[in-house]
Amino acid sequence: MSYILALHYRTQHLPVLHDADVTQQQPFERSLSCLGGLGVDEPTMVSALARWRKQPEKRSGFRKGFPGFFKSHGDIDRCEEEYMLHLAAEFARFKNLMVMWAMHPWERDARLAHHVLHQHHPPAILVEVASTRSADELLGARRAYHQLFHHSLEEDVAYRAKDKPYCNLLVGLVSAYRYEGPRVNEEVAREEAKALGAAVKSAAAGGKKLAAVAENGEVVRILTTRSKPHLVETFKYYKEMHGRRIEEDLVGHGHGEEEETTLVETVLCLAAPARYFSKVIESALRDGADHHAKEALTRVAVTRSDHDMDEIRAAYQEQFGVKLEDAIAAKAHGHYRDALLSLVGAHHQQGQSVFVVTLESYLTLDDRSIYVLCCGALPSYQPVKARQISKERNVHGENLLRRATSSLNFSRWIGRAGG
Repeated sequence: MSYILALHYRTQHLPVLHDADVTQQQPFERSLSCLGGLGVDEPTMVSALARWRKQPEKRSGFRKGFPGFFKSHGDIDRCEEEYMLHLAAEFARFKNLMVMWAMHPWERDARLAHHVLHQHHPPAILVEVASTRSADELLGARRAYHQLFHHSLEEDVAYRAKDKPYCNLLVGLVSAYRYEGPRVNEEVAREEAKALGAAVKSAAAGGKKLAAVAENGEVVRILTTRSKPHLVETFKYYKEMHGRRIEEDLVGHGHGEEEETTLVETVLCLAAPARYFSKVIESALRDGADHHAKEALTRVAVTRSDHDMDEIRAAYQEQFGVKLEDAIAAKAHGHYRDALLSLVGAHHQQGQSVFVVTLESYLTLDDRSIYVLCCGALPSYQPVKARQISKERNVHGENLLRRATSSLNFSRWIGRAGG
């Protein structure tokens, strides 16, 4: 039997804390004491992840505050290799999340692309970087790639993928600098929907694999040069003409091979990124997911937290009938789980904050940490649903919480979750 331990309190009645330990900035500094090899304050780092969500300037200040670990290289503060190894070791339980989070986004994307080309990571990562970033973000990643690896991203893609049928598609995607305005020529969008339909129909009628579609010059031109609003309209017209989404036809005519997957991922990343990322997360959370699929959970949480995570959460619930934060809570564990939930950005109820905490987590916190958590000094900290734990630990955890919060006028209750 599992339990959920929760604290409810009205935000307007939060006590005012004057202790320097709970000022806004000091928890972040304390959490980074690991940089000196003195250990890790993981709960406070989780709070930092939540507090700095959608505030890239805070992370920029963080990088500039550690010049020994980040070196200025043109427009980015480059992460030193030694620091990455140190941070990964100290925050090992965060599964590389802290390393990715600390990096400049351009450097992070450049390194993600490099892993695809030189370490045999899935090509979907390269499609993500090329298709879901803004024009300036992709350009920045390409510039960072120059500085880090002394090659252009385009030339590496062209060389490393030269034997793949989707090589021209990938080169076009990473080379793009798309128009980002709202204007769409409806007549052109309609004509290009016909062209896409003809390419798919030709491949199906000839019994060809989807390599023929991926190599089709018109298909490559449309997918690699048109603006995303234009592509949304084009795919809308495709569905009107053929009665199915284009990605459904691509899957239907394919043979489950890499070119099929790459084409479908390109279409979704360009026109429906929230739906694409929700599927990536669902695959990562499946029982039996492989190493690369599990790594995708960290990648998506970090790279999309400041952008479209709210849309991803909505798409996940629409497609799979469960809240994203609940799915993560059921599968991930410990501080890694808490970090993911902070990046996902589960919101508080209006007028009332709710902390749902595993009793097991309370056993790892000292009384002061629980006091700070309950007082709202860490208001964005989003602990998670209870896991299956023993009755003995339930009792221990409940008693610990009561001691830690005995001076606070909070209501406490224990609710059963499941049978």
